Amino acid sequence: MIHHLKGKLVEKNPTNVVIECNGVGYFVNISLHTFSKITDTENIQLFTHLQVKEDSHTLFGFSEKSEREIFRLLLSVSGIGSSTARTMLSSMSPIQVRDAIAVGDVPAIQSIKGIGAKTAQRVILDLKDKVLKIYDIDEVSAISNNTNKDEALSALEVLGFIRKQSEKIVDKVLSQDASLSVEDIIKLSLKNL
Repeated sequence: MIHHLKGKLVEKNPTNVVIECNGVGYFVNISLHTFSKITDTENIQLFTHLQVKEDSHTLFGFSEKSEREIFRLLLSVSGIGSSTARTMLSSMSPIQVRDAIAVGDVPAIQSIKGIGAKTAQRVILDLKDKVLKIYDIDEVSAISNNTNKDEALSALEVLGFIRKQSEKIVDKVLSQDASLSVEDIIKLSLKNL
């Protein structure tokens, strides 16, 4: 119903913003990803998703259409509600969520607070084909990238770094350039560890 909001940024918090459009203030729930993208400029635009329930109308805002798309896909999974979907998009970037689903990375999705093994598997089972089709991802290349990531993580573990800490850094490095070789991933990760 409400495709996007364009107006004056009245209030900005990590979980929500208030946007004034022609004298009406809209309370919009956002993810940390969107929060990081919103600058403190006076006028902003957010793509929205309106969730209508028996007892409430809740507006969710996204800085990018791609994040809204992932949010809507997550809502289509049984057991994933709007707060869980927002938590996922706050813990990982939309691209990381999309790629984790595409390659079937259960541990990555399970690492998100509130998501257990069964829910993570259901997300991948329900959305993998849709994600591959919508984003036209070549499954093989995504898996080879994942192999580079696993090799880099194993090497960092051998060097004495904690896997969970290393994984965050490696994901950050790969989010900037997914085509890096194992050696480059390790070198760049070591600079940040």
